[in-house]
Amino acid sequence: MKCREADGLVEPQAVEAFQRDGVTFLPGLFADWVEPLRKGVESNMAAPGPDSRHYRDGEDGPEFFGDYCNWRRIPEYRAFLMESAAAAIAGALMGAREVRLFHEHVLVKQPGASTRTPWHHDQPYYCVDGALTCSLWLPLDPVPRDRVPEFVAGSHRWGTWFRPERFDGSALNPDDGLAELPDIDGHRQDYDIRGWEMAPGDVVAFNFLTLHHAPANASATRWRRAFSSRWVGEDARFARRAGITSPPFRDITLAHGAALDDPAFPVVWRSNQIGA
Repeated sequence: MKCREADGLVEPQAVEAFQRDGVTFLPGLFADWVEPLRKGVESNMAAPGPDSRHYRDGEDGPEFFGDYCNWRRIPEYRAFLMESAAAAIAGALMGAREVRLFHEHVLVKQPGASTRTPWHHDQPYYCVDGALTCSLWLPLDPVPRDRVPEFVAGSHRWGTWFRPERFDGSALNPDDGLAELPDIDGHRQDYDIRGWEMAPGDVVAFNFLTLHHAPANASATRWRRAFSSRWVGEDARFARRAGITSPPFRDITLAHGAALDDPAFPVVWRSNQIGA
């Protein structure tokens, strides 16, 4: 494994915040990777994958582009995921002995794109179970405070899974038995909502169960490109859900409850304490 270690990159306070709040801000960790990832995103948008999403304001309006699971065909994505300190940082935050890549997700809001990402948490969308989870959200453009993702601190500890929804507000899997999301925007004062102005190369790390959302891109001139990598620890198990999962991972043949021993989910980092 060629990935960098996280020595000196993650302070104990950040680990404590991640464990307690389900989210923490880590400034400037990936400044050297911004240009390569921008190049990768450009290639990705020129040749989208089969599961890409394109949300537009009218036929020719600004676009909100999303795509995932392209790391094996886009060299810049693969290099970041396999050679940067991302996996080691996720391992330090989770307290994991082993870290696998779950997937990468690119989210691009062009200037003026009015589609917002609604409040949700990621775990119910995913075909994986486990307590050791970490997403790293890395902006490739400056993002002011009024356009950054926001997070409900501590929501990963509520013990509740909320119903996944599509962007139009309809349920991803009707009658899935999961809880209805509370009206967070209507009662913001009741929640500990976190968000940080971000520069390219900063990162927000959060648990798969942490509630979050992202506003529209109200800027008339600035893009909002972001590269998100999702990581799991040694307790991760494949989960076969009754309904749709996102990403779909159609070609995975693992049984429900099996360890993620599949090339789609490579081990990228192991703790030195177990002989990596």
